[in-house]
Amino acid sequence: MAEIVLIRHGQTEWSANGRHTSYTDLPLTSEGERQARAVGERIAGREFAAVLASPRQRARHTADLAGLTVTEVTEDLAEWNYGDYEGVTTREIRDGRPGWSLWTDGCPGGESPEQAGARLDRVLARARTLLNGGDVALVAHGHCLRVAGARWIGLPPSAGGSLRLDTATLSVLGFEHDVDPVLATWNAGG
Repeated sequence: MAEIVLIRHGQTEWSANGRHTSYTDLPLTSEGERQARAVGERIAGREFAAVLASPRQRARHTADLAGLTVTEVTEDLAEWNYGDYEGVTTREIRDGRPGWSLWTDGCPGGESPEQAGARLDRVLARARTLLNGGDVALVAHGHCLRVAGARWIGLPPSAGGSLRLDTATLSVLGFEHDVDPVLATWNAGG
């Protein structure tokens, strides 16, 4: 049975510093480029019927360095829109808004968990249609891929908060008994 492979992009300056990065189009650091090449080593020999990627350069460059040919770029794989919290760390946000959680509160001027979930539902529906041809890779960002993992197994977008996802890791969405969606692998590093 074909699977959906989630690939989080390699490290950027802001991911290394814990800054929320959605629409700011940052490049990979040299460590992020090394991580992306290591992803390529981990998926060597695996063939993909389709590779969907976020339009942000950090995702597309990760795909390229991993040896993947992107077949479709979609804004639906862009990172959660952090709105007013773009470039700000969780600690800084909580200094002014104690108890804030991306997973339940969303972002002012950005997306709610439900809006992010709706986008990732569209991505997963698209990926499912492509599984008849073989495995599908989704190359994107930490929070949106965490939402994808939660939605794949029927949980609300907020459940993505319980799925840690480091840079340049692989996760696999698969099936049990060829029917039931499962997280076959999560946050697998090098």
